[in-house]
Amino acid sequence: GPVAVTGVKISVVGAGSVAWSSTLIRDLCVTPGLRGSTVALMDINEERLKLVHAIATRYAREVKADLKFEATTDRRRAIEDADFVINTAMAMGHSYYERMRELSEKHGYYRGINSVEWNMVSDYHTIWGYYQFKLALDVARDVEDLSPEAWLLQIANPVFELTTLIGRRTRVKVIGLCHGHLGYREIAGALGLDPEKVEFEAVGFNHVIWLTEFKYEGEDAYPLIDRWIEERAEKYWEEWRRTQSNPSDIQMSPAAVDMYRSYGLFPVGDTVRGGTWKYHWNLETKQRWYGPTGGTDSEIGWGIYLAHGEAWLEEILEVVQSRRPLSPLFPKGRTDESVVPLMHSIADDAPAVYQVNVLNMGAIGGLPGNVAVEIPAEVGGSGVRRPQGLRLPGRILRLVLWPRMMRAEMAIEAFLEGGRQPLIDWLMLDPRTRSERQAEAVWEEILRMPENEDMARHYR
Repeated sequence: GPVAVTGVKISVVGAGSVAWSSTLIRDLCVTPGLRGSTVALMDINEERLKLVHAIATRYAREVKADLKFEATTDRRRAIEDADFVINTAMAMGHSYYERMRELSEKHGYYRGINSVEWNMVSDYHTIWGYYQFKLALDVARDVEDLSPEAWLLQIANPVFELTTLIGRRTRVKVIGLCHGHLGYREIAGALGLDPEKVEFEAVGFNHVIWLTEFKYEGEDAYPLIDRWIEERAEKYWEEWRRTQSNPSDIQMSPAAVDMYRSYGLFPVGDTVRGGTWKYHWNLETKQRWYGPTGGTDSEIGWGIYLAHGEAWLEEILEVVQSRRPLSPLFPKGRTDESVVPLMHSIADDAPAVYQVNVLNMGAIGGLPGNVAVEIPAEVGGSGVRRPQGLRLPGRILRLVLWPRMMRAEMAIEAFLEGGRQPLIDWLMLDPRTRSERQAEAVWEEILRMPENEDMARHYR
């Protein structure tokens, strides 16, 4: 067989995101095909970077992985001569966005001006993500400049907008990755099926994907979903309403079933978190559709999510400082994340099918070629082979994907062109806006935040 390639350089921008980096480190350490590789961890937060570097070197030693980990705050140094650049960086951090959300709510915009139809996800920052867009484009230009043959794996949100932007404005080979499609396992679980025997296809935009194919042991399994809805859903929801403690337990929620009834295909993963204002108008509405927590993106659910991240960080800090082994913290074997296997498929030219976000270029009919779509595609040494002519019902194209695409175009246009008008236009389409004065006032206050000096100049 082919000799395994060893010694690629993988650069991780935004490595200080501890939860995500820990998963990556674990997967790298248990993937023999990438042995001999150098992993350049980069972040501007030195404290977090030191912590992640300590976790990486310790874990690699514990499991005897042949990998070299370097840490740097210099992005260009990390990216130079890389074979893969993983961008997982979130410019400005969570608390910055939470402050903008607070200001928005003061002006009557529940959950913030960034929450709009089919994008209610709390860390999917589009219209107010100026720094996030700028960072992603800067990273892509560094790749173009310092390692033009490298693959850029865009993990940081908003994957839809950023993969589209980078695909249009640079020559970089970019793939956006997300694990939302794994929601098919929860669907299988609720139906009492073994997820290993399920074949599925989910296509659309990132966070707006629909189950176009669902088979169990070779047979169409959609009738099993229909039967579950008819015979078991009410009982399931009764129990779930009583016991739901995990706000992300919404794959089989009333919202998901309602979307299926409205649009004709079942929504997968983060898609369920979106939808129109019908599901999101206020907390009470969210609780009706997403259970007592109101789902991940309600004020309750998002609070739980942020607190969980902090608690995990403290736990791992404590283990690192106490010199106890890290291995017990991490389950054995590789996770479901596709980042490491995908890099291995490219480095080793061992083609396999992955769920990727890439410019459409004919993959899904009825959508332009230059927007990023989420599709299953074969990835290997020679790149991404898109399937052609995937179909989605006209109803999903017209009522879901085109409106979502319009929002993406508005956010990209605002970022590229600047000026105040695109920001006002964004809010004049919003059902929460009562007057132009309200739209102007919320933007004025957001752009007056000390951190937003740069952004305010851009949107003069």
